[in-house]
Amino acid sequence: MSTTTLTRNKREDGDGSVQVKMDPKLKIEGAKVFAVYGKGGIGKSTTSSNLSVAFSKMGKRVLQIGCDPKHDSTYTLTKRLVPTVIDALEDVDFHSEELEVEDFVYEGYNGVRCVEAGGPPAGTGCGGYVVGQTVKLLKEHHLLEETDVVIFDVLGDVVCGGFAAPLQHADKALIVTANDFDSIFAMNRIIGAIKAKSKNYNVRLGGCIANRSETTDQLDKFNAATGLETKARFPQLDAIRRSRLKKAVLFEMADTEPELKPVIDEYMKLAETLYAGGDPLDANPLRDRDIFDLLGYE
Repeated sequence: MSTTTLTRNKREDGDGSVQVKMDPKLKIEGAKVFAVYGKGGIGKSTTSSNLSVAFSKMGKRVLQIGCDPKHDSTYTLTKRLVPTVIDALEDVDFHSEELEVEDFVYEGYNGVRCVEAGGPPAGTGCGGYVVGQTVKLLKEHHLLEETDVVIFDVLGDVVCGGFAAPLQHADKALIVTANDFDSIFAMNRIIGAIKAKSKNYNVRLGGCIANRSETTDQLDKFNAATGLETKARFPQLDAIRRSRLKKAVLFEMADTEPELKPVIDEYMKLAETLYAGGDPLDANPLRDRDIFDLLGYE
């Protein structure tokens, strides 16, 4: 076999991946780092923001990083669409040494620090580059040294290495899902991405979060078949939907929305469980056909 063939077949960054390896200097040290994934529109930002607040209620110093060009991950924390890291870099012609902390970090509810990575214009660039530049800026300004918990809120399904870039930094990956086929199908792909990254990075699967789910029968079937576990469940409540319209996290609405108290209690329990650590899950994704067969599709 030729040297060229050996080089081409070598897998540096997870099985089948051709993504450039993470710069070791960008490793996040000290903080517990979580990456939140899930199908588009499943409620990742609502989940991430309220989980950030729950950690802050535990007295932890929290940093939430939105990794979506829509840059609305921290909307309910800051009550506005804050400028992104890419916006800030463009303003100084990408001379990052000219940036100050206040140019890209914003304080949200209960002291949660908020960053929106943003993204390149549609059809250009890579989300992985944006995540890398964001972590680089945070390290240059020593912000990660003053943080106990970092939450990456990541866009949609994992279809390329750029979307998977936060997994290079995370300790645990969490998947937000609903009790339906499409959400579970996307989650199955994300499990595969996490396993691929875990071969070269410290990230491990932390479990799934059932959102907008009164029942979990389909999810329970999938968990039993793959080895996944549900860490929390949040029901379909109109008050949760309205929180985005009110620009408010659920913790702010509890006094006027009594139905949210058990939801807030669930967030606090989830935060405590995650911070305590515990063994990672060794779930194995299913083949596409097997998911159809498992969940009752003909």
